[in-house]
Amino acid sequence: MAKGYWVSAYRTITDPEKLAAYDRLAGPAVQAGGGRLLARGSRAVAHDAGIAERTVLIEFDSFDQAVAAHASAAYQEALAVLADGVERDFRIIEGLD
Repeated sequence: MAKGYWVSAYRTITDPEKLAAYDRLAGPAVQAGGGRLLARGSRAVAHDAGIAERTVLIEFDSFDQAVAAHASAAYQEALAVLADGVERDFRIIEGLD
């Protein structure tokens, strides 16, 4: 079964306090949903139309597990706290077998 991944590329962080509050809630929500943090940070080299801002990569055992974790009440609570504190491109993608 192919793994699932959350890929989050932040364009701007307008409210670091909201982001910090989101991190405190999102970490446990992701772990409860079976996610494993593979990369998180600001060190990046951007090419083409990319922006060198915070990028996060989280792995799940399956695509369906990744979708379910995003829909969970715990993660939705984290999103509500984040609100308009950032602008990001968030995707859930299926890995290759």
